[in-house]
Amino acid sequence: MFEALINALRAPDIRRRIFFVLAILVLFRFLAHVPVPGVNQAALVDLFATNDFLQLLNIFSGGGLSNFSIVALGVNPYINASIIMQLMTGVVPRLQQLSREGEYGRNQINKYTRWLAVPMGIIQAYGYLALLSSRQLTGGDPVISDFDFASLETWTQIVTLTAGTILAMWLGELITERGIGNGVSFIIFAGIVSSVPAAIGAFVENPDITAGLAFAIVAVFAVGVIVYIQEGQRRIPIQYASRVRGRRMYQGGSTFLPLRVNQAGVIPIIFAVSIILLPSQLATYFAQSDVTIIRDIANGIVGFLSPQGAPYIVLYFLLTVGFTYFYTAFTFKPDETADQLRKNGGFIPGIRPGSPTRDYLAKVVTRISLAGALFLGTVAVSPVIVGFLFQGSVLGSLTIGGTALLIVVSVVVETMKQLEAQLMMRNYEGFIR
Repeated sequence: MFEALINALRAPDIRRRIFFVLAILVLFRFLAHVPVPGVNQAALVDLFATNDFLQLLNIFSGGGLSNFSIVALGVNPYINASIIMQLMTGVVPRLQQLSREGEYGRNQINKYTRWLAVPMGIIQAYGYLALLSSRQLTGGDPVISDFDFASLETWTQIVTLTAGTILAMWLGELITERGIGNGVSFIIFAGIVSSVPAAIGAFVENPDITAGLAFAIVAVFAVGVIVYIQEGQRRIPIQYASRVRGRRMYQGGSTFLPLRVNQAGVIPIIFAVSIILLPSQLATYFAQSDVTIIRDIANGIVGFLSPQGAPYIVLYFLLTVGFTYFYTAFTFKPDETADQLRKNGGFIPGIRPGSPTRDYLAKVVTRISLAGALFLGTVAVSPVIVGFLFQGSVLGSLTIGGTALLIVVSVVVETMKQLEAQLMMRNYEGFIR
């Protein structure tokens, strides 16, 4: 990996791309420290110290939500729009047709996604402002003191946050076009790793060698497992028969169909945490109710779904496993894959084309998805486990969470793959010349 990075820095065009990515990330981190007007920063810090849902949203915002900066929404609206468009592609015939039209279809779907991100940004900006203006949520002074939908200040905040989302989306697309890797993933990556230097500095000021070594062993093991599962795939052998089309004869051959162990990425974790935190978040509003029975029920829900409690961990794990199967079934269509193989003259050795191929692919995906689902479930609940192991240590603030670690490792692995592909392409060009 380090050799590929050194070779990439020696190539002028690749080095220019790497420095461009770094410059965009520095610019984004600067924007993440420009606050939206009318925010109580002290109340915001206290709120983030106790609210797990906002901490998760802060990960996908690129770290801008913790300061409630002009890029506080980050690429959250774009991610939500992408998920919505991906789900709609499976049920809307027009989008299904576009998804099969190659580069043109992908560009059209991306354009629709960007358009959808704007109203999503407006809705989320209003939701965040309404949420942070609630005294029931903060338990004291609200983060947003003068929230009124009819006031100019509130509309200024909504427009600022929406414009920040569009800016973050544009910066991500610049990284994708002129840099290396996926721009949206890099922005999320920058927000995650931005908190690591402060945690390391706190550990250096108050070192605990035993806990540090144990944490390093756990971190290395976790990274190894994530890389192993993320890169794991089941290769289905595909045989193509010789065929004649018009006056041309196409020679048969053999290849394979790669089926990833974890085809869903981090989407099931997002779905699961959104559902499991919603009841406790709603119950928080009624925790100070004047009606005794409502107040007792709300406090019971908050206590039952406490992030450190066993019910929360079990439900979080089971929801993540369930959503992994749901999202995999929604994105991978065995019938379409079998139909494409049949049309192109391909078949799986020992399996008849058509329905038997469809059933075989469905069975294989169901089996390998079990490993991916258990992996994602473990990743989802790992922050609670690691936090318990290092309770009382300054390293507890360094545990960026399983979801964040999964994103960081995935971004690094994909970036290194693209660097190696760029270097290989340069070698081929030199050979041709």
